Amino acid sequence: MAGKTLFDKVWDAHVVSQVDGGTQVLYIDRHLIHEVTSPQAFGGLEKRGLQLFRPKQMVATPDHNVPTINQHLPIEDELSRTQVETLEANCEKFGVELYGLGHPFQGIVHVIGPELGLTQPGMTMVCGDSHTSTHGAFGAIAFGIGTSQVEQVMATQCLLQNKPKSMRITIDGALQQGVTAKDIILYIISKLTASGGTGYFVEYAGSAIRKLSMEERMTICNMSIEMGARGGIIAPDETTFQYVEGRKFSPKGKDFEAAKAYWSSLPSDPDAVFDKEYTYKAEEIQPMITYGTNPGMGMAVSGNIPTSEANTDSFKKSLDYMGLEAGQAMLGKEISYVFIGSCTNSRIEDLRAVAEFVSGKKKADHVTALVVPGSKQVESQAKAEGLDRILESAGFHLREPGCSACLGMNEDKVPKGEYCVSTSNRNFEGRQGPGSRTILASPITAAAAAIHGKIVDVRELI
Repeated sequence: MAGKTLFDKVWDAHVVSQVDGGTQVLYIDRHLIHEVTSPQAFGGLEKRGLQLFRPKQMVATPDHNVPTINQHLPIEDELSRTQVETLEANCEKFGVELYGLGHPFQGIVHVIGPELGLTQPGMTMVCGDSHTSTHGAFGAIAFGIGTSQVEQVMATQCLLQNKPKSMRITIDGALQQGVTAKDIILYIISKLTASGGTGYFVEYAGSAIRKLSMEERMTICNMSIEMGARGGIIAPDETTFQYVEGRKFSPKGKDFEAAKAYWSSLPSDPDAVFDKEYTYKAEEIQPMITYGTNPGMGMAVSGNIPTSEANTDSFKKSLDYMGLEAGQAMLGKEISYVFIGSCTNSRIEDLRAVAEFVSGKKKADHVTALVVPGSKQVESQAKAEGLDRILESAGFHLREPGCSACLGMNEDKVPKGEYCVSTSNRNFEGRQGPGSRTILASPITAAAAAIHGKIVDVRELI
């Protein structure tokens, strides 16, 4: 009998029962909630007269709608204020731990989970947000769910699920200087397309993956959903254990040693069989950017927009929206906005990399550059290290935590027709504001674009 994959081991350990037709009841260890997808779920519970089944396994924080300046003042936007106030009221009524605005643990839900030790190997984790796949970096099965499923987990701590197929993507070798985890995942998605992972849970493996820090691994798992996958997962190892140990909600003392022994048993068995496998060489990955309106439309920064699909309607529509042409080079393309943040790239290592790159430099006069930390803890750490002074002196605005300009749900929008180099995860039409044009990139590629006012190859500048 073939060995088990990491995904199989964690999934199978959480199956409560089998339903006819292959559907399974899956137990959920940790449920994260925010202000956008929880109100209707809480309302559904009240309508049915139900309580939360296990409130201690839930944690809430506002992130999508929150302003990133003057968070101590009442929220001006009425819809945003209502959603945040509704979350506060529901958490109080149902006894859910809430890290609200002003709390030292508040932040983007996928940033605070790992930094607080709420995210641990071998767990099942859900949230009403597609980028829940971030937590898979720890060897957890983590995925986004819809509002009706949020209610299902609230009421039962379980979900009805069909088990996805398994895919392994192996990256071996050493990365070029200036190439980051964000470039790895943009490269993979450009190869597999925005639908290449549909129906699969993806394990990332290989020497290049093992060399990554936990924060870099989170960036990769975060964007698994952007190739249509249900989620991404990376086997826990010594890097994982060192990151988790000592965090607020991590196991302590003998409990940690026992947990670590179990976590060490989770990596895929040597003879495990995957439904699909891909292998790439790390050396071939260059700094990446996107040129279109889905994350699969990516290319090496030094390349040209492909001409192979130039005649398809969707491709033409995408390039028309972006104001670009097939065959065009992107190097030297003028931009006017830079956004460094989101659940993909707003952790302390991201901010350190940006600060190191911009130290002693000035942004281009025509560029607006926002740096939005992923949590209050990241913000505090950045200030303790003096990163705020470096960023501000380079002309970058360091904001307060939130999803910010990743999506047009708050005040941080990109104006119509303007180009924004963004470290976020999606470049859909209007994602950063009506008519905005998003170019996805790594934090250092984004920082370099802010300094030069155009798209540049960081390998020539490091």
